[in-house]
Amino acid sequence: MTRPHDAPQPRILQLRELLDRANHAYYADGQPFMADSEYDQLLAELQSLEVAHDDHDPTSPTARVGGAPIDSFRAVPHSLPMMSVDNTYSEGDFRAWYGRCADSLGRPPAVTCDPKIDGVAVSLRWVDGQLAQALTRGDGQQGDDITANVRAIRSIPLRLRGTPPRMLEVRGEIYMPTSSFEAINESLEQEGEPLLANPRNATVGTLKNLDPKVTAKRRLAFLAHGRGACDGVVVAGYWDFLGLLRGLGIPVSQLTKPCLGVDEAVAAIEEFRARRAELPYAVDGMVAKIDSFADQATLGATAKSPRWAIAYKYPAERKETTLLAVAWQVGKGGTLTPRATLAPVTIAGTVVRHATLHNIAEISRKDLRIGDTVIVEKAGEIIPQVIEPVLAARRGSESIIVAPAECPACRGAVEPEAEGSPRLLCTNSACPAQFRERLKWFVGRGQMDIDGVGDKLIDQLVDAGLVRHFADIFLLQKADLLALERMGETSATALLAAAASSASRGLVRVLSGIGIRLVGDAAAKTLGRAFPDIDALLAATPESLEALPDFGAVTASTVVRVLHSEAMLEEIRRLREAGVGLTSPIYKPPPEQGSHPSGEVTPFAGKTVVLTGTLERFERQALAELLESLGATCPGSVSKKTHLVIAGEKAGSKLDKARALGVEVWDESTLIERLVALGVAIPGHA
Repeated sequence: MTRPHDAPQPRILQLRELLDRANHAYYADGQPFMADSEYDQLLAELQSLEVAHDDHDPTSPTARVGGAPIDSFRAVPHSLPMMSVDNTYSEGDFRAWYGRCADSLGRPPAVTCDPKIDGVAVSLRWVDGQLAQALTRGDGQQGDDITANVRAIRSIPLRLRGTPPRMLEVRGEIYMPTSSFEAINESLEQEGEPLLANPRNATVGTLKNLDPKVTAKRRLAFLAHGRGACDGVVVAGYWDFLGLLRGLGIPVSQLTKPCLGVDEAVAAIEEFRARRAELPYAVDGMVAKIDSFADQATLGATAKSPRWAIAYKYPAERKETTLLAVAWQVGKGGTLTPRATLAPVTIAGTVVRHATLHNIAEISRKDLRIGDTVIVEKAGEIIPQVIEPVLAARRGSESIIVAPAECPACRGAVEPEAEGSPRLLCTNSACPAQFRERLKWFVGRGQMDIDGVGDKLIDQLVDAGLVRHFADIFLLQKADLLALERMGETSATALLAAAASSASRGLVRVLSGIGIRLVGDAAAKTLGRAFPDIDALLAATPESLEALPDFGAVTASTVVRVLHSEAMLEEIRRLREAGVGLTSPIYKPPPEQGSHPSGEVTPFAGKTVVLTGTLERFERQALAELLESLGATCPGSVSKKTHLVIAGEKAGSKLDKARALGVEVWDESTLIERLVALGVAIPGHA
């Protein structure tokens, strides 16, 4: 901070005010008056003056160049939950949503429509006008503290203009402009590095980087689209709230539109559909919100989504391009997946060079050939897919795509996954490409969750020979990491700490991560409830596993065969010696399985329960964990072994299948009655 006896120099004050106005004009008003080169020159001058006069203000524009790297991100609870918004894809469904709101309110309400930016949702808090905290959405209840990185984003004011409220919390979207994304990919391509998949993923990676200087370089931007907890803010509705934010210097979309009713809202959505391709950032629809905050409170929310808002998403954009080549990628389970190389084409704001082709049967069904002119779209505005060839454009020189006879990575044998299956497998369990992909899965968030170990680092570790087995991740030394390209002291320390923490996650995470075919999160939990540790599981027979909920003969025999293979036994030995925990934190001996704290066996004990549809009182994962604590198993699909289906609003194919199989179905009110009878406290239930 400035020393009390030293008033800021006039030129320092002048530059700070000028650069703050330049940021506001560029990001909030959309009317820049200064070239980037001039801004950079003035920023450098200000920085040198601040150093010379020992004048360091945390709200100065120079604070955005990025501070020292941080050790890690800490999780912080949200003051108010950050909920996701339900989607709709048709005008009829949109009108039905509006009709439900109008019926509940007893009158047709005003609506405000915002562009739906494809970025990263964040919550920003200013206290007495100064930026105090920035959190990611996380699980909606708590998020990662990314304040250090957000301070480096020029569009987010460090100090609010005018007379700010005592406390202001704003929800919005941080995104990467298309120009920045393409410039980064162009640089990566020149360096021979893997390209970033899309602007949203690139934004996530930038915000999760431990070095704020990376954020400062990548020119991320921000637009506000909602409110959190506030103190000293008095406005009646969302449109007026956006006006307040504009006056304080917080960027909001210039394309937001207030609408008096559903017809105006539909017209605004259709008008924006034609304009979105012109925008300098990715947008996949519009979010409509009932404008009045009082009406929003009346309408309330389900467990995950507000009833007063809905996202209208546009159909995927399609373009024509040329199919240049097909490469076969090897997955963690040995599956060979064809990947198309395309002549570059811009779709939904990003340049597409590759697309999935699914399998050889799909290639044959669509009659795709190398050299074809093809139609490509982005599914969900993210994943490019080849839809079909343009047959009228064929010249006769196109070549038929043939499935590989051997693995492109190890030259091992290739065979169908099962008789008649279109999916091809490399049968070599020692295939290096399989291990590389299995390792990327193993360290992922749903498995061992080793923060900071991404795909690029995995490639470096494998290529350097530092990791040949899963256990090697836990045996890395700081010197090993510092020898890698672009690895600093702080990142290496954080990675080693994350690996050490991951080692204690237990048997369930290990089983879901080591790549046993047919064993995902649900099957791993089933095994973890049935067996106290890896030794007990290794002693199990196929017959005992087949008796478990949702374990058929194929899954049971596969688990036993894979666990007793020479390669897997070696992996287990190495993990044990590396100190990785192989006991189950969710195991309960059979007599206690499904018991209430009173000792009484619950009606859910030993039952397979499937959840489907939208529930009002429960978040899906939290309910599954509650039922599992009462002895149930909660897989993701309905089968002949399913005992019960709990169906909320918009229940679809799972409910249809349950009815066809004659499975018992409860609605949410029946579930609540049964839980209350057991003495389980239900939020909001008297």
